[in-house]
Amino acid sequence: MTLARTARTARTARSARTTLLAASAATFALLLGACASGTDAGSGSGSTSGTGAGGTETRTVDSAFGETTIPTDPQAALGVYTTDLDMLITLGIPLAGSQPIRSQGYTTFPSFFDQEALEGIKTFKNFPEYNYEEILAAQPDVILNGLGYDDELVAKLPDIAPTYSFNGFDGRDWRESFAEVAQAFDKVAEHDAWTAKYQAKVDDVRARLAAAGIDPVVGPVGYGDGEVITSCYGTPCLVFKDLGLKITPLVEPEEGTTLGTEQLEQLAGIDWVFTSTAPDEKTGELTDPFTELAGNGLWTSLPFVANGNIAVHDMEMVYGSPSGQYAFLEVVEKALLP
Repeated sequence: MTLARTARTARTARSARTTLLAASAATFALLLGACASGTDAGSGSGSTSGTGAGGTETRTVDSAFGETTIPTDPQAALGVYTTDLDMLITLGIPLAGSQPIRSQGYTTFPSFFDQEALEGIKTFKNFPEYNYEEILAAQPDVILNGLGYDDELVAKLPDIAPTYSFNGFDGRDWRESFAEVAQAFDKVAEHDAWTAKYQAKVDDVRARLAAAGIDPVVGPVGYGDGEVITSCYGTPCLVFKDLGLKITPLVEPEEGTTLGTEQLEQLAGIDWVFTSTAPDEKTGELTDPFTELAGNGLWTSLPFVANGNIAVHDMEMVYGSPSGQYAFLEVVEKALLP
């Protein structure tokens, strides 16, 4: 999947992310019937503490979906999407023994995640279809769910374990949600440590760019289905703005700019292109998403193409998480600085 398809997916998030088939739903219901639920979501008032099932200490916190009660010291947290998992790792919250990954080219966790923290963790595919049975089998004591745009998912997960849900794809800077998650789990110090680390890297790269007189026009550009799209969806433009880089005005419309292959001259003002793709399922390598345009004279005559100024990065960096944002910052650093 390229940036072009990613941007289109974002426009139709609810319809594109399907739920399990009826048979799976029935199996899920039977499994739940055989297990005792550990959730107390929606009870309590304000940020209070108490005792949950089995004597576990709990805290009641506010979320986008009202009050929810979560363990004070979770020992088996599960992230519904990989961005949620990355937040849990960054905040130092112990993980359940198996965690979700997405399909569409991925057979393991993103390579830019903290691999030491993931050592021994098993995987199961949970996107774009949700695998409730595997979530239940992981025996989480708390669930972090950033797919809050899906009402059914938000409603079902608390039947498995206490769940903190938020919409990580609501168009806000993902760091706002990250700060709220850190507050809810009483991990503000860990959040602040990551923020300081990231800002120090930004300051360093920005200073070196200025010292070298490097000031390009950059653009997130993708290709798919015979169209080229420029869009500020996700983390790339957040990093560009943090670095003070000039971004192509083609991203300014709400949904970016989509160009046919006969309109590619409109990209001529971009000096550096950054594009995303999923790893090859067999090799794990990132392939050039613009291969189909190699015979298009308008494409090959563009300065950034002629100069080789195209940086390809892992699609999972786009969706907004601590490791993804930091990794994309490193992609920009490697591309622009000698």
